[in-house]
Amino acid sequence: MIQNLRRLGLIEAVSFLLLTGVAMPLKYYADKPEAVKIVGTAHGALWVLYIGMLGVAFLTKKLPFTLAFLLGVGSVLPFGPLLFEKKLKALESK
Repeated sequence: MIQNLRRLGLIEAVSFLLLTGVAMPLKYYADKPEAVKIVGTAHGALWVLYIGMLGVAFLTKKLPFTLAFLLGVGSVLPFGPLLFEKKLKALESK
């Protein structure tokens, strides 16, 4: 469960990079608004999956409350899931 949460966090962070680094410039500089619509939808879906998986991990007692709370808050920050990568990796190896 923790390994899947880590992986999904990394994928979600990459989707944010694609949204801000590729899709938004395409929208504003190449007049391609569909890029943001497609990548933004994917990013949003990945975020919802991440929050859902975070909830399941907490409810099955795989994550302590404090870490689950910090991961939830971090999920709305750019690259937030990456901030807690080391803590999740340490928890995963237990």
